[in-house]
Amino acid sequence: MPRRPRSTISAAELDELIEQATVDCYNESEHVTGLFTMIEEHLELPFTATVLGMKVTVARVDVTTTDQIVAICKRDGHRQTIPILDLPLPDPVPDGWQWVEAYRRWAP
Repeated sequence: MPRRPRSTISAAELDELIEQATVDCYNESEHVTGLFTMIEEHLELPFTATVLGMKVTVARVDVTTTDQIVAICKRDGHRQTIPILDLPLPDPVPDGWQWVEAYRRWAP
């Protein structure tokens, strides 16, 4: 089985990103919104990822009413929403992926 690429971002760098995204936030919902805003602004979309062994196109990201950041994936005319925390590290890694890694580190 091929090895999945690993993120090369240090914990300190991720903590800096989290601080940048949440500096003016007062509760968990605001933290999610801050991190979502950074992901939405910086993540280069669309990109290809492998989900359950199938190539999908991640077309956009969104945040749900329950404060979960999700990836909107498309394949063969079908659309599926999955939690961005469940999205494996794509290869090649798109620009801005460090914000997803920051959210992954922050997420409870």
